[in-house]
Amino acid sequence: MDAKRSAGEGFKRGLKRRCPNCGEGSLFRGYLAVQSTCEACGHDNAAYRADDGPAYFTIVLVGHLVVAPLLCFPFIWQAPLAFVLPFTLSLVTLATLVLLPLVKGAFIGVQWSARGPTAQ
Repeated sequence: MDAKRSAGEGFKRGLKRRCPNCGEGSLFRGYLAVQSTCEACGHDNAAYRADDGPAYFTIVLVGHLVVAPLLCFPFIWQAPLAFVLPFTLSLVTLATLVLLPLVKGAFIGVQWSARGPTAQ
């Protein structure tokens, strides 16, 4: 594409789970499997190494946005464990599963903006 790559642009395209290079093609072919090449522009998306980064950032986000606020509610401390445990585990699991592909897409988008593999 163009010579100037914006981290914000890559981040937004990644959050939308779109190719960071063109913003048109799908970034994933499944839940977390990266599409090796973009069907719209032919960009090599498989060259970006996401590894454990997205999982780490997802854990940090869920911990700060879900777990920490939950600890402020009195029912967490006063309600029976048989109610609190399934409720909190379901909430944390759901938040993690929803955020993980979004964070992975954003992670790849930021790598693209930092001059990962060049556009084809």
